[in-house]
Amino acid sequence: MTDQAPQSRYIYDLAEGNAEMKPLLGGKGAGVAEMYRIGVPVPDAFTVTTTACVEAMKTGQWPATLWDDIVAAMHRLEERTGRTLGGAEKPLLVSVRSGAVQSMPGMMDTILNLGINDTSVEALGAEAGNPRFAWDSYRRFIQMYGEVVEGIAPHIYEDALTAMKQAKGAASDTDLTTEDLQELVAEFKRLSTEALGGAWSTDPMEQLRRAVDAVFKSWNNPRAEVYRRANNISAAMGTAVNVMQMVFGNMGETSATGVCFTRNPSTGAKELYGEFLTNAQGEDVVAGIRTPRRLEEMEQVLPDAYHQLLDTMERMEKHYRDMQDMEFTIQDEKLYMLQTRNGKRTARAAIKVAGDLVDEGIIDKTEAVRRIEPSQLDQLMHPGIDPEAKPEAVTVGLNASPGAAVGSVVFDADTAEERGKAGEDVVLVRWETTPDDIHGVIQAQGVLTSHGGMTSHAAVVARGMGRPCVAGAHELSIDAANKVFSINGRTWHEGDIISIDGSTGEVFDGAVKLIPPSMSEDFERIISWADEVRSLTVRANADNGPDAAKAREFGAQGIGLCRTEHMFMDEVRLPAVQRMILADNEADRAAALEEILPLQQSDFEAIFEAMSGLPVNIRLLDPPLHEFLPGLVEQNLKVQALQLKGAPAEELAKEEALLARVKKLSEANPMLGTRGCRLSLLYPEIPDMQTKAIVRAAIAVKQRGGDPIMEIMVPLVAYPEELKRLREIIVRVADEEIAAAGVSLDYTVGTMIELPRAALVADQIADYADYFSFGTNDLTQTGIGLSRDDAEGSFLNAYIDNDIIPANPFAQIDRDGVGELVRIGVEKGRSKKPTLKTGVCGEHGGDPESIELFNEIGMNYVSCSPFRVPIARLAAARAALGQQA
Repeated sequence: MTDQAPQSRYIYDLAEGNAEMKPLLGGKGAGVAEMYRIGVPVPDAFTVTTTACVEAMKTGQWPATLWDDIVAAMHRLEERTGRTLGGAEKPLLVSVRSGAVQSMPGMMDTILNLGINDTSVEALGAEAGNPRFAWDSYRRFIQMYGEVVEGIAPHIYEDALTAMKQAKGAASDTDLTTEDLQELVAEFKRLSTEALGGAWSTDPMEQLRRAVDAVFKSWNNPRAEVYRRANNISAAMGTAVNVMQMVFGNMGETSATGVCFTRNPSTGAKELYGEFLTNAQGEDVVAGIRTPRRLEEMEQVLPDAYHQLLDTMERMEKHYRDMQDMEFTIQDEKLYMLQTRNGKRTARAAIKVAGDLVDEGIIDKTEAVRRIEPSQLDQLMHPGIDPEAKPEAVTVGLNASPGAAVGSVVFDADTAEERGKAGEDVVLVRWETTPDDIHGVIQAQGVLTSHGGMTSHAAVVARGMGRPCVAGAHELSIDAANKVFSINGRTWHEGDIISIDGSTGEVFDGAVKLIPPSMSEDFERIISWADEVRSLTVRANADNGPDAAKAREFGAQGIGLCRTEHMFMDEVRLPAVQRMILADNEADRAAALEEILPLQQSDFEAIFEAMSGLPVNIRLLDPPLHEFLPGLVEQNLKVQALQLKGAPAEELAKEEALLARVKKLSEANPMLGTRGCRLSLLYPEIPDMQTKAIVRAAIAVKQRGGDPIMEIMVPLVAYPEELKRLREIIVRVADEEIAAAGVSLDYTVGTMIELPRAALVADQIADYADYFSFGTNDLTQTGIGLSRDDAEGSFLNAYIDNDIIPANPFAQIDRDGVGELVRIGVEKGRSKKPTLKTGVCGEHGGDPESIELFNEIGMNYVSCSPFRVPIARLAAARAALGQQA
């Protein structure tokens, strides 16, 4: 075993903690300690710190004194409560819960009723005057401990429970008598011994030791790792372990257990939201084993506890200045709070809650902006179901997490993960999800369950991840073994398409028409507050008028990247482009380009009109010419087929000429070949034509009363001389066109920094550039030596899973490598031109983590897809606030 450091302390009793100790006590431990500190009724407890977990995970062994510390803490708890763990008189029972610093649905399931055994069960029942309750607690403990700590398959217990209910004619667990439960305990013991190959220990302290160890190990279980990766939670945090005196919600109809939110976590409305069950323990609610009742109904059955709960909810929200998610137990009409934490909520709810808290004077606008996670806004940038085209629902469940999802039915998380990663849209259909399903929920478009309520596992996790969820659709009959479900006699098989509306709870057969998202008033208000504090400008990547108009609707302050090659790919333009490529001489090539020019001009006009008064950064042709031609193998086969069938000589000659050109243009590594500025220097008539199209479009829009702002960008520059020569062409053509039109029109010429050499010699390149736009997609490929298509389809996921790299470098900038190249490029460019405008037009321009770095470097703007513009606006504001802190 490892030696304990002198300053290490692994145990804190309940009265010693507070909310500020969350990194040490975890979310649950700190929350309970804070409630106790301000006088909220909570059961007594102690917490094993995250430090103990981290040290145990590092070495594979517990710190040397940890067990002695736990024993001492248990003795103190026994003294405070006047009870003995597992005792024959006044027995003490405890729960053992994990407690990560950040809420982790992938962590270990709670162990309840630890300390119950053949001796204490009798004492517990006698003290409560309710033997049935004691034996119910005993059977629950054996099942929980067996599954979670000993790893016994859950179905072993469930099958026995189901068989018992059928034999006794019991519709629910609560219909079983004391005698039934005694039989069930005996059967559970027998099954446990059989599964383990020997009797397990009945010593409560040994069970406690094994339960704590199970919590430690759960920190690195697969479902926890999946959740951490999905939510960027550090594996170095560890988890705390909370050992708490049991209070019992299963002592009869004057006892209950439940979950409540101080506001609606789906909509953000300030209204009562929660569920409870009488004569139940906590897992019954969150696991969806029994269908819970709405919190409002508690006023009729337990009025005193109900009003005390409402007072506590209001008190805790004001204390934490945020919406709270709380768990409670009522034992014989007395309320106990078991947990409080900032509640997981949908993006729509997060925005409304933040705005309402500002209106209520609880927080200010800056704090509201800090509280909205930019990645959450992605939930609002997805389509919903078109109300005009909505068919009749086949069933309706609970609207557990808003949004619409369309996909193929799958019945297990592994299949959902596999198909989702392959690019297929799937809807995960389950009786109820469990923490083990987390990897499937991440990859699914939505979740549909037949059981569970608004606070069940499926609902809570789906809301936190922004996945639409319909829960508790009771008409749904699922046969997971045969991969089918039925509703009122109709059957759906795996692979069939369904649609769900998590906002209404409706389920539809087939694919329902979706409509694009729009920004709500609450949304716009929060983003407008973000705009007040951010320094980075946010632009959009758009290649046509409609996309540019949508980007402006979402608040884009210009176009950061217009990819002109995207305009060449339609059936009208492509033949002319191919004629240009196949031309044998400059005159034929110029003639083909002359056909393309007015088409490009019309495209640019639409963009300039949509962005009137805002800058439009247009990149000259970037990809290699072969991308506009058929593939080499494809064209070879076509020629062979024509030869075999004896095609006319003229047709064959045409295809053979195309094949010869394809062969000539083919390159072993085209992404590092004749593309970008290299192509323009070989064929200067291409930048000549494109400049004419850009400038003529701007002139036309200006003559119609618009205000076009032109930025013309040269891609893939590595040497200053490349930009110098192409700038000369652009300036000559642009000035000629402007002079001929007799208008006054400004423009700037810049370049993309997307090669390491360009970043390293940016001071030299700056001599010929009015601005830099960093193409971080290609800079990542060339800077790290990765082929994006190959890496993402092969080793990159394994690198992330095995912690070789922290994240996909194409989604989140490689801060120390590619990010440093960006920093060097900006600093060197501004060493020559201090006011040089710099921006980012790669996909990292919409990633919050990357935006933080770009803000730190002092760049002028980021550019991203239109639907990520609001996310980038908020991320830029939070980056600015973070820099001020």
